[in-house]
Amino acid sequence: MAAAEVAEWLIGPGRLSGDATVVASGLAERLRTLGIPLHRLRMAMRVDNPLLSAWGISWTPETGASVYTVSQALLDTSAYAGSPVQYVIETRQTFRQRLDRLEASSHTILRELASDGYTDYFVVPVSFGNGVVQMAMFATRDEGAFQGCHIALVEDLAPAISAALEPIAMRRSTASLLATFLGDGPAARVQAGAVRRGDVIETESAILLADLRGFTGMSLVLSPQELLATLGAYFEVVVNAVRDEGGDVLKFLGDGVLSVFPVAAGERSRRDVCAAAVRAAERAAARTRDLPPFVMALHVGPVMYGNIGSASRLDFTVVGPTVNMVSRLETIAKVAAQSVVCSAEFAQNLSPEAVSTLGCFELKDLGPREVFAVHVTHR
Repeated sequence: MAAAEVAEWLIGPGRLSGDATVVASGLAERLRTLGIPLHRLRMAMRVDNPLLSAWGISWTPETGASVYTVSQALLDTSAYAGSPVQYVIETRQTFRQRLDRLEASSHTILRELASDGYTDYFVVPVSFGNGVVQMAMFATRDEGAFQGCHIALVEDLAPAISAALEPIAMRRSTASLLATFLGDGPAARVQAGAVRRGDVIETESAILLADLRGFTGMSLVLSPQELLATLGAYFEVVVNAVRDEGGDVLKFLGDGVLSVFPVAAGERSRRDVCAAAVRAAERAAARTRDLPPFVMALHVGPVMYGNIGSASRLDFTVVGPTVNMVSRLETIAKVAAQSVVCSAEFAQNLSPEAVSTLGCFELKDLGPREVFAVHVTHR
């Protein structure tokens, strides 16, 4: 097999597979066929994500190829500072180091590779069309190490590696951004083609609306930095609680958080999503230390879920009487000094001991409705 055949495979079948693990394993196997003593391959790609700095594929002959992720926090540690990865990103040059000739000051990554039995290591920059440098990392256990011709061959293949990986990486990056800004469920729908105004489905969902108490007063006495830090800590508590229970956060409405737990035919019933919403409320309530008090309201019913807006500016949201109802319930929670309240429709899906009636309240535009306190337990 010639190097040109490897490039042709990368640009053709490898790219069209749409699977980074197929690209990594296919490249590794072809390089070994060409006589390169490859025993570990990693390909890393940076990603726009608030929690992750990169993702990549790791391959060995024993384990095959698998995907891994790198947290943002790693960038602030010694694992990144002074590493071969940092060198390649900043210089756009190949890094190469014999691992049987390390010094005491050699980077931790190199010492770990040497302790695992690897004898040679090099990293090749892989440039994407947007100017971002990604990287491919190669290691061998062969006593003869890599030859100069091996490294030169991989450097020549870098454009083909880029062609194979860039569309896969861009799709993954787009999916990550959509999930960050829209939530997992809406992101999946948008990626599946729900991109036009009126791409709306009617479904049934439990809805959780959280809202800070006294936010207006806080905004008058706190500095902008303090206010944003407080909001960020509160949002993180609620968002994590909702996501942990399989819900989607759709909106930040000032200091409010609107979340949905859709009923899924054959997967989650109305009772299931109501239970999940209560567990999310319990998780959030258990993490309120050092946070201002906030209330949560719960309701369940039909909603219209999808793209709503003008022809040029769309918003993925939920609308309908169910949303109006949970908004009114949030006001009652504050008036009744309750941390979590729900509607009668929601309470019907819980055990009797989980709720207690607060009585009937006149809800704006909705008339008199019975409202219940939800007895949340700290999880």
